[in-house]
Amino acid sequence: MNSESRSDAYASSGVDITAGYRAVELMKRHIARTVTSGGVDIGGFGGLFPLDLEGIKRPVLVSGTDGVGTKLKIAFLTDRHDTVGIDCVAMCVNDVICCGAKPLFFLDYIACGKNVPEKIASIVSGVCDGCVAAGAELVGGETAEMPGFYPEDEYDLAGFAVGVADRDRIIDKNRMAEGDVMIALPSSGVHSNGFSLVRKVFDVENGGLEKEYPELGGKTLGEVLLTPTKIYVKPILSLLEKVDVKGISHITGGGFYENIPRSIPDGLGVTIDRSDVRVLPIFDLIAKVGNISEHDMFNTFNMGVGMCVTVPKDEADAALDILRAAGEDAYVLGKIVRSERKVEIC
Repeated sequence: MNSESRSDAYASSGVDITAGYRAVELMKRHIARTVTSGGVDIGGFGGLFPLDLEGIKRPVLVSGTDGVGTKLKIAFLTDRHDTVGIDCVAMCVNDVICCGAKPLFFLDYIACGKNVPEKIASIVSGVCDGCVAAGAELVGGETAEMPGFYPEDEYDLAGFAVGVADRDRIIDKNRMAEGDVMIALPSSGVHSNGFSLVRKVFDVENGGLEKEYPELGGKTLGEVLLTPTKIYVKPILSLLEKVDVKGISHITGGGFYENIPRSIPDGLGVTIDRSDVRVLPIFDLIAKVGNISEHDMFNTFNMGVGMCVTVPKDEADAALDILRAAGEDAYVLGKIVRSERKVEIC
């Protein structure tokens, strides 16, 4: 920590420079867990990452950026901040892996009304948990103290991931064919989408996060809603090594009807039997309390399916075995058919 750097004038405006230094010191032990490259120390003006391209003939960098959204309100209301960092990483690396790219490194951005070093370190501990799960290194970040712009007890969190793929092995949906099989990888919960609707349904700003519903198996509503987004990187990388994957969809905001079509070429669609979708109890509860139509539920939430992969029919069993060996309770979700409708749930 730089003992010479302190501005009383800046502190009088609400910005405590020394709190930022303290937060960085508290982060360092978490950041060390993410190191994958034997890289350089964090704290410079740019994040450095040694790039190992062994075995990659035509390298392509793949990037993704996202935030946590209004799920952060649940963190504020419960005063729990060690899980939303996982969400932040997940929303980025799960997108990157849809191209078939291996995430390499991650940077975060935290903007807050007041820099409380312990809170910032707690947020970053979650970011580091997410990086470890994704096999990505946290190479840098930024904490911006912005009094008067954010309330003192609130913050925003966003991130940026970079991965690498061999150009010849990037997922190409145009190879998809009638008869291919779509496989579901279960979600861990609501993940990080649809929380504006969730907050409205349960009126969380006026309490209720400590309530236990029978559907939630003894957990409070707040605990279930804060369940971090699942990170699918390692299972998908295992799958890509052995199976011909033709399409991958990360089911985020917009649910089935917006995300699945992004991985299917024109002229084809997927037919899904509604009874085959393993809907999590939290979604049944949201639909019941909010009186939300089934179409709107599938067009807003992941409904228990966090990611979909499409493979040839004759490789479906092998794909399921690989995913299950990697810890995913994967199952067949639907089949690819000739259709002008990208998604049909029947």
